Amino acid sequence: MAARLSVALLLVLAVAGRAAAQDYDFFYLVLQWPGSYCDTKQSCCYPTSGKPAADFGIHGLWPNRDDGSYPQNCDPNADFDPSKVSDLLSSLRAKWPTLACPSNDGTTFWSHEWEKHGTCAADVFDEHGYFQSALRLRDRLRALSALTAAGVNPDGGYYTLAQIKDAISQGTGFEPYVECNTDEAGNSQLYQLYFCVNAAGDSFIECPVFPNSKPCGNRIEFPAF
Repeated sequence: MAARLSVALLLVLAVAGRAAAQDYDFFYLVLQWPGSYCDTKQSCCYPTSGKPAADFGIHGLWPNRDDGSYPQNCDPNADFDPSKVSDLLSSLRAKWPTLACPSNDGTTFWSHEWEKHGTCAADVFDEHGYFQSALRLRDRLRALSALTAAGVNPDGGYYTLAQIKDAISQGTGFEPYVECNTDEAGNSQLYQLYFCVNAAGDSFIECPVFPNSKPCGNRIEFPAF
């Protein structure tokens, strides 16, 4: 009887420890349009592997809470280790490219994303699982295909926020949060898309809360890249 109670207590403590470790309610999967990143006063630099494809790249997979806050830098001892994602490096270069200057191989960008955000989901992901899951989620969305199928093309034209949201909602099944930036002339342009993922990191959900940022306006450029 005592042994059974000890096992039961250990299970309760294990579950409680897991629950305590999960300090978030969902994830944002954030996709970035490279043409908008580059079409600003600060410009951009292509990674050392070459110019990325004209498609939405990953910015990050970020744990968030339902009240809009988020954990960060949760384990200062869990430094990014490129050897743990060696089998993913070609996919990371293609689908999670860096455009920061000076040109680099992406390691600094991936290190930042893992150490600031990924370490806060250690109850769900190890380093390899974090990056692999983000890549798989991004591929399931096919965000650019959803836009172009609805006639919203990256050709420097202008679209309404409703056109962009409707196209993505129809094509992916989920409404994104659309974030804009501005080009050198001050025009609003399609910059980032936020999609929400459940706390297990494996399924898209309707967003419980959207980021608090400046609205896009209703005339949005979709620049070429």
